[in-house]
Amino acid sequence: MTNLNKISIGIRDSKLSRAQTDILLNHLISVADSVRGNIFDIKTIKTQGDINNSQRLDRIGGKGLFIKEIEQHIIDCKIDVGVHSMKDVPAAESTEDLEIICWLKREDPREALISNSGQNFFDLPSGSVIGTSSIRRRAQILNLRKDLKIKLLRGNVDTRLKKLRDNRYDAIILSLAGLKRIGLLDHVTEKLNEEQFLPAACQGTVGVQSKRGNNLKKLFKLISHKETEIESLTERQVLKNINANCNSPISVYAKITDNMISVKCEIFDHDGSKIFSKKIKDEKNKYFNMAKSLSQTILYDIGQDKINKLDELNDFDYTPV
Repeated sequence: MTNLNKISIGIRDSKLSRAQTDILLNHLISVADSVRGNIFDIKTIKTQGDINNSQRLDRIGGKGLFIKEIEQHIIDCKIDVGVHSMKDVPAAESTEDLEIICWLKREDPREALISNSGQNFFDLPSGSVIGTSSIRRRAQILNLRKDLKIKLLRGNVDTRLKKLRDNRYDAIILSLAGLKRIGLLDHVTEKLNEEQFLPAACQGTVGVQSKRGNNLKKLFKLISHKETEIESLTERQVLKNINANCNSPISVYAKITDNMISVKCEIFDHDGSKIFSKKIKDEKNKYFNMAKSLSQTILYDIGQDKINKLDELNDFDYTPV
């Protein structure tokens, strides 16, 4: 229950979650004169996504597994707010009782390649083993290089880096934003081009979730970044409109420049074929209608049945023929 002298915050039990929360709260302390660090009570909550850290996410319930326990703690009034990587929050809300009350300014949304050899993506030798847990990244790799082996990679960032250094992989792909937030940019071999690796919806974005009507909304709004909110809502609305699962090989990326917003969506088949690509641009206050228009184009061009089938992938690991 909310206490004027204490704010209870639920986060995943990970180094990245703690780093993101520290960044958010330090920002809040710097702009809110009445807020001190000792007002926050941080509670780490183990989620099913963290506990089941070797299985494919799409086989055990999808990315929503990283937030369900935190959401339930909010609903049960065990915590006041939860802090999430918004990429892990399904576009279709699980309950109308909760809302995102704050959007931290988006970090660089690009992908990062880390290779043992120090070679960039296109310089990796044929047959190199590349690790990821993302069906989207898997499809993007296959679109560009069908001569690489792809192997499932789960676990937190430290675990994934250790598996790389143990030579179980030749290279891995991670979120650049996450690496930056935990101070591991020096590990990055290459920042991958957005034109070739279009980010996932809300990649690099952190959100604060609470019950609707929570009296903390006014406080957290002090640091909410409006442009990040608009970009993220645009991306999430596209996914919601086409009923896309966050495990599907779909990228949606919105970017505000001055008073204009561009939205690009790419959809892949599991063999790496790009089956949809479109970018639109308009005034940023028209973002909702833009998301609707882009969604209608997607549904017209490839159909809901095809999007639904993209949820199904039998074999994640890939070996060149």
